[in-house]
Amino acid sequence: MFFHIALEHEILLHPRYFGPTLLNTVKQKLFTEVEGTCSGKYGFIIAVTTIDNIGAGKILPGRGFVLYPIKYKAIVFRPFKGEVLDAVVTQVNKVGLFCEIGPMSCFISKHSIPSDMEFDPTDDSPCYKASDGTMVIQRNNNIRLKVVGTRVDASDIFAIGSLMDNYLGVID
Repeated sequence: MFFHIALEHEILLHPRYFGPTLLNTVKQKLFTEVEGTCSGKYGFIIAVTTIDNIGAGKILPGRGFVLYPIKYKAIVFRPFKGEVLDAVVTQVNKVGLFCEIGPMSCFISKHSIPSDMEFDPTDDSPCYKASDGTMVIQRNNNIRLKVVGTRVDASDIFAIGSLMDNYLGVID
C-alpha cells in the first residue's frame, strides 16, 4: 500500500558546495540519497513530494563538512499481509515462481499455486499450465497475487505470495 508520510534525513555536505546554489545542492542531494531506498520501518521511498524544512547546518569540527537536518514528505510503498497486488513474473521453476511488485521481490511456492496448475518444463520457457489449458503463467506475465507474509530487513523487504483465492492469477 502507498502512504504519504513525513520523514527526516540528514545531509552531509562538503565545503566545496557552499555558495549561491547551496539550497539547490542540498535538495538534489536529498533526492539522490533517499529516493529508491528502503527503510525497514517505513518501506520503499518512492518519491520525495515536498521539503518542509531545511534546518541550520552544523559544522563538524575538524572536517569542515556541514550536517543539514531536513524534514520532508514522501510517498512510500509498504506491503501488508493479506493485501492483493499486481506483479510481473521474473522466474518460473519447479519449486514455484518469483515475481516483482515494483521494487519488491516476491516468491510464490508451488503449494500456493492452484492444484490444477502443473509445472511444464518442456516449453520454450518453463511455465505453470492449467490442466484445461485456460491459464498459463510464464516469465513476463502480469499476475495478481495475495501477500501471505513479508520479511523486513534493514534495507529491503521480501514477500511470500499466494494465488489460492478468487480473482487471483494471470491478468490481461
